[in-house]
Amino acid sequence: MAQMNISLPDALKSWAETRVAEGRYSSTSDYVRDLMRRDQDHAEKLARLQAAIDEGLASGVSDRDPFDYLDEVRAQLRSADAA
Repeated sequence: MAQMNISLPDALKSWAETRVAEGRYSSTSDYVRDLMRRDQDHAEKLARLQAAIDEGLASGVSDRDPFDYLDEVRAQLRSADAA
């Protein structure tokens, strides 16, 4: 495993040590790794969301009535609930 040294203000160091003392993390390194994993997950979700937005924008404007579409979605949900 690679090592990395970081500098933290005293307040952040204290915060990390408090989180470890609460018992959820075995060390400050464990806490920082968890934060980085969560940040990575968030960035990946954000990228997927942005890709879906881009795809939607690129698809153009629909001629369908939005209320008709909403009725179809509601009917599908009712069918799924009944199954």
